[in-house]
Amino acid sequence: MTRPVTARVPAKVNVQLAVGGLRPDGFHDLANVFLAVGLHDEVTATPADSLRITVSGADADQVPLDRTNLAARAALALAERHGIEPGVHLHITKDIPVAGGMAGGSADAAGALLACDALWGTGTSREELLALCAELGSDVPFSLVGGAALGRGRGELLEPLQTGAAFHWVFAVADGGLSTPAVYRECDRLREASGTGATVEDIPDPEPSPALLEALRTGDPAALAAAVTNDLQPAALSLRPALTETLRAGADAGALACLVSGSGPTCAFLAKDTEAAEAVAAALAASGTCRAVRTASGPAPGATVLTD
Repeated sequence: MTRPVTARVPAKVNVQLAVGGLRPDGFHDLANVFLAVGLHDEVTATPADSLRITVSGADADQVPLDRTNLAARAALALAERHGIEPGVHLHITKDIPVAGGMAGGSADAAGALLACDALWGTGTSREELLALCAELGSDVPFSLVGGAALGRGRGELLEPLQTGAAFHWVFAVADGGLSTPAVYRECDRLREASGTGATVEDIPDPEPSPALLEALRTGDPAALAAAVTNDLQPAALSLRPALTETLRAGADAGALACLVSGSGPTCAFLAKDTEAAEAVAAALAASGTCRAVRTASGPAPGATVLTD
C-alpha cells in the first residue's frame, strides 16, 4: 500500500492497579484492570526513505522524535520481524496526555504497529502483533485490544472482561508528567519505609477484586466507585503532593470515585452519568488545581485502522 494509513488508539484508565513485590528482574507482578476510554491518539504511516517521526497536538513538544519514541521502536520491531527496511514517516496526532498515566506512548506504539503493518502489507497475525506489543511495553498489548481487560504478569497477559454499560469519566491533566519507573521506585521505597518490605517475598501476590469485576459486568458505577484502587497512588502523591488538592476538588464536586490514573499525574474521576461528569469537569476547571480537564466514557475499542 502506498497511500497513508492512519490508526486510532484509545487512552486507558486503571480501575484497579494492584502491585506485587519487586521481582529479581526489576519488574512487579500486577493485577491490572484496564478500561479503554474515548480519548485518542492517531498515528499516520506514510512511505518514506527512512524512519522519521513528527508529532502535533497537545504537548507535542514533550514527545521524543528519535528512536526512543515507542512508535519508532514499534516500526523498527515490525520491520525486523519481516526482514524489511523501516522506511516510514510516522506522524502522531496527540490527544492523550503525555506522561500522564493514560498509556499515551503505549497507544502510539500499538497504532504504529497496526498502521505500518497495513502500509507495508506484512499481514502480521493478531498473535504476532500482541507478542510484539508485549516486547515493547507492559501497557502496549491493551492499547491494541481495548475494551476492558485484566492484565497479569507485568500487565501484558490479558483476559478480556465484560462490561454491562458505559462508565463516565473526567480527567484532570496536571502540569508536567511523572516517570513511570520513578513512581514504581517510590512505591518500593514507601513500602520499605513502612516496614512491610518491598520484594516478592514480602508482598502478597496481587489479585483482582471480585467486587470490582462484578461492578464492571453489571455496569454499576456506584459499585465500581466503591471498589477502585491504585497501589501506585501513594507514590504518585509523594512525588506530586499537589495532586491531593486535585483529588479533593473532584470529591467536593460530587465525583463517585477519585484516583490517580496509573502512575499519574493525571487524576481520574468517575461520575454517575454524562450530566454529572460535565458538572465535575466544570468544577475542576474552575478549581485552579489542574491544567486541563477532559471528559470521556469507556469502554472504547482498541487500535483501529481508519478507512475513508
